[in-house]
Amino acid sequence: MSRLSEYLQTDWQAMTTNDWIGTILTVVIFLLMVGAYFYVFRPKNREKLEAMKHIPFEEDKEHNGDSHGRK
Repeated sequence: MSRLSEYLQTDWQAMTTNDWIGTILTVVIFLLMVGAYFYVFRPKNREKLEAMKHIPFEEDKEHNGDSHGRK
């Protein structure tokens, strides 16, 4: 276990500004993804999300005339 902890050890003083930005951005994006997964897979939100699942196809019909792209 000692070798593993030595391998994973971080020198916090040696981290540059770019290292900190990358670390913080990674953690923030991870938390946003976890929040999005909980939002999407929560049974309470199912009806609302099911009602919105055809929105991309409806926009295509408005611009192209019908669902096959014919005018």
